[in-house]
Amino acid sequence: METQLLKPEFSNLQLELLKLYANGVSDEQLKEIKWLLGKYFAEKATSGMNKIIQDKQLTEQDIIIQSKAHHRSANRS
Repeated sequence: METQLLKPEFSNLQLELLKLYANGVSDEQLKEIKWLLGKYFAEKATSGMNKIIQDKQLTEQDIIIQSKAHHRSANRS
């Protein structure tokens, strides 16, 4: 019986990070990189949310109401 080898498909980001980690980084550098990645994605999320707020002309009150709303559907078991 032949064993199939699984070939993981990495994203372009994963490939770049693998190259970086192949060279080795210190714990301090790893901490800084994780912080930078978190900051980058947080800024992207904030920018996206700001665009939605502007496009839909949402008010502060609209956002507060939505933050307290229940959006999950009922369990259909």
